[in-house]
Amino acid sequence: MIDFKTRKSRVIFEYSSEFGSNTWVLSELRESGRVQISRVFRFQQSDLSDADRLLGQDATRDAEIDDQEVLRFRFAETKKGYHRIAGRLLGIRNDVWLQQDTVELERKTFVAERNINIFGRIAKLKEDESPIVVGDPEKIEGAISPEVFKELLANFPNSGEMNRYALARVEAVVGEAIQPMKSAREAYERYLNRRVSVVTDKPLEQAALIEAEIQKYLYLHDLIAQWLQKEEDRSEADWQRMIAKVILLIFPKYIAALESVPVSDVYSDPLRSTTREIDLCLVDASGALDVIEIKKPSAAAVLGRTLYRDNFVPTRELTGAIVQTEKYLFHLSKWGLKGEQKLTENFKNHLPAGLSIRIANPKGLIIMGRTPMVRKIQGRERDHQLDLDIIKRQYANMVDIMTYDDLLARLENVIASLQRRKLT
Repeated sequence: MIDFKTRKSRVIFEYSSEFGSNTWVLSELRESGRVQISRVFRFQQSDLSDADRLLGQDATRDAEIDDQEVLRFRFAETKKGYHRIAGRLLGIRNDVWLQQDTVELERKTFVAERNINIFGRIAKLKEDESPIVVGDPEKIEGAISPEVFKELLANFPNSGEMNRYALARVEAVVGEAIQPMKSAREAYERYLNRRVSVVTDKPLEQAALIEAEIQKYLYLHDLIAQWLQKEEDRSEADWQRMIAKVILLIFPKYIAALESVPVSDVYSDPLRSTTREIDLCLVDASGALDVIEIKKPSAAAVLGRTLYRDNFVPTRELTGAIVQTEKYLFHLSKWGLKGEQKLTENFKNHLPAGLSIRIANPKGLIIMGRTPMVRKIQGRERDHQLDLDIIKRQYANMVDIMTYDDLLARLENVIASLQRRKLT
């Protein structure tokens, strides 16, 4: 059992074994000088309280150890409203500061299901050794607000969810190996074939053509919606493959989707050129090349959850995707005629006969994340949509940004428009 006792200027970590004896803890300290509890908390002999340290130093006092129901370790110092925990106690390089009277000190604050180190996961996202702060973001830059931290703890998967996720991943991977994902065009054709045919011996009327288009977009909408319902079951590579197969149906202006497109980079290293690889490019009917960047959906992938001067700002994932896409566009433009010839030769089997790829002011398209829901911030509701629209328009001259909800909304609007045309 683990408990935390808050004193005036420090926090004491109290441990009592669920098996009735703490002998193993002090034995570990005597033999190796350190001990690990719950696979997360890591203590040295010097962290023991004075009375307990005497027990840990004397191997002949095991009877007294058995009688010692609770072992106490110095865990944190309390300064200026924050419990300050040395990173080594959690096995990370970053110290952890928890706002006093706001963040509750208990085992689940540090340890998730299956002894997952919560702050260990957070530390992997930090690029420096600055403290991980759970507190007021307006007073400490980069702090995680207590509300967001509580939401993080509430959304950590439990054992049942982890088992279901593992099973789903196995099914997805094995299913992909046994029966690779078919072309969306093929699936769409099979879908239409199961329906009553709208084609007769008579020339097709406009209503029949519109009905076929409606069924196509309904199929695409349902496919993406089904994937979003089981988002965690698919990797980013799965999402990229799926979108690559349906993108030509969603955006009819494009006639080819090219994967693993090379581009020459002569600027990163002035002494030698480097070949970069773009995951996916699109070619329109005139041969113009555009870049598309696809990321796995995530509720927090587009806008941050905390305010910066009363504004929502883009996350690192979105900023990184924009910079990466703009660099690809830059390198393509600088490659010029030589690049057009090389790409046309490399992908001639994917293009209609006689069509050449043109690099003429290429644009980028980023598909990632979900449109954030309205949330309560500091007691009042805040809608992210205005901030998100401003960010999209800021980059619209070079890069279009779409969430997966935007993609669904686009399909819904197209379907509604076609249904109105069908009735007129």
